[in-house]
Amino acid sequence: MPKYLLLKHYRGAPAAVNDVPMEKWTPEEISAHIQYMNDFAARLEETGEYAGGEALAPEGTFVRYDGPGRPPITDGPFAETKDLIAGWMVIDVDSHDRAVELAGELSAAPGAGGKPIHEWLELRPFLTMPPTVTE
Repeated sequence: MPKYLLLKHYRGAPAAVNDVPMEKWTPEEISAHIQYMNDFAARLEETGEYAGGEALAPEGTFVRYDGPGRPPITDGPFAETKDLIAGWMVIDVDSHDRAVELAGELSAAPGAGGKPIHEWLELRPFLTMPPTVTE
């Protein structure tokens, strides 16, 4: 079964239909959103399609190797994932069509006013190794 990564973005994706930033949501709206995500993951656990996922804190550091004996360089000139990625979920499904179906359902998580966000999610397949040819 192919695995797919579903990425939730803070920014960088097209604007959602219900595009109210989470920091402007009420505590009840945040709780409803998180509950939707948890219920979605629990349902996929029951079907065997959930492989993992986490919400990410906005803090983080970009680190790069700078050569032998030199300290790593942090906070480079590029956009950092802490600014872009809000969380992720890995699904293990039978087909790309099923991955798209589940991403669409996850996009309907409630936001401000209890209405679906219709957020854009990035759906990326895991890279798999080509089959080994033996003769």
